[in-house]
Amino acid sequence: MEYFLNDLQKTVKGMARTIAEEKILPVRAELDETEEFPWAIMKYLADTDLFGVFLPEEYGGLGGGCLELCLVVEELSRVCAGVATSYAVNSLGSFTLLEYGTEEQKQKYLLDIASGKRLAAFAVTEAEAGSDIGGIKTTASRERGGYVINGTKQFITNGGEAEIYTIIALTDKARGARGASAFLVEKGTPGFSFGRKEKKMGIRTSATRELVFEDCFVPAENIIGREGMGFIMTIRLFDLSRPGIGAQAVGLAQGALEAAVDYAKKRIQFGHPIISFQAVQHMLANMATDVEAARALVYATARTVDSGAKNVSLESAMSKVFASDVAMRVTTDAVQILGGVGYMRDYPVEKMMRDAKITQIYEGTNQVLRNVIASELRKKRVF
Repeated sequence: MEYFLNDLQKTVKGMARTIAEEKILPVRAELDETEEFPWAIMKYLADTDLFGVFLPEEYGGLGGGCLELCLVVEELSRVCAGVATSYAVNSLGSFTLLEYGTEEQKQKYLLDIASGKRLAAFAVTEAEAGSDIGGIKTTASRERGGYVINGTKQFITNGGEAEIYTIIALTDKARGARGASAFLVEKGTPGFSFGRKEKKMGIRTSATRELVFEDCFVPAENIIGREGMGFIMTIRLFDLSRPGIGAQAVGLAQGALEAAVDYAKKRIQFGHPIISFQAVQHMLANMATDVEAARALVYATARTVDSGAKNVSLESAMSKVFASDVAMRVTTDAVQILGGVGYMRDYPVEKMMRDAKITQIYEGTNQVLRNVIASELRKKRVF
């Protein structure tokens, strides 16, 4: 799949792979065990300008787009999906600002984000608002010179570690989802604090926390776009970001496939390496085919996003659903091929299997996204 990549894409892919193999691989198991945020690796990524890979050059970026970001996420996920998540959410916290923010907001925040000086995060999820993002309860009430935010956000990736947050809150409760707006809130703002750090099944080095807002005042210039645009911005954001989840899933599946092939060549049973047995061969053949199919779909979707297409909901949802299902199948089969040792923490495939599960859940569960796909199909008259 690399034959059509341009020089920038080949460069960022190579840089990401080098960092993954030289800096992440030696500490992968330790990060999973301790659940510490990978600040040292974030610094390596910042030093190589990979934080700005998707941002325009005028804001300190490399001028790439969705595909370049996907290439980096895939390579990092091939070794550790938790580190890849910590990196990728920086873009999730930036897309809305990049697309809808004022020039003053972009100059103030994007330069620091591109350099890796400050991490970004996005917060919409709440206890009663997961896949149903229209169910948010957090409010932002108008006050002189700005807004006062009250409420709690749940399961926020990079929570507590990021310095810049895009928050979705209701400015008009009577209008429901159409009364939601987007705000920039900086870490350290009075009234903004963090709840517990979640203990997770997978992607453990990635920080997941509650955000708590208690009479948190933000100035009027911190609103992104206009009041009432928050729901539309969120839908648009996830259309742009879901190929990144697909890339994460592809990287996970690729890493598991490589581990399974390597083990199958070395493991001797009944006097032969198990890769010589047809049952194992067929498993590996299916795994490899699935990975390549998922990669092709993710790359094609990323290129569609970068083309400037206005509606990518169908392709975006498909790429996330298919690739994440592939990741779950491939990592599970990898554990099966490794057998008993695959179930042990001494080998990476059990971690990959744990990490893969979240790709079917966040940024829209695969069940909800199948509804999105079906809805988009109903609208189309010609393919």
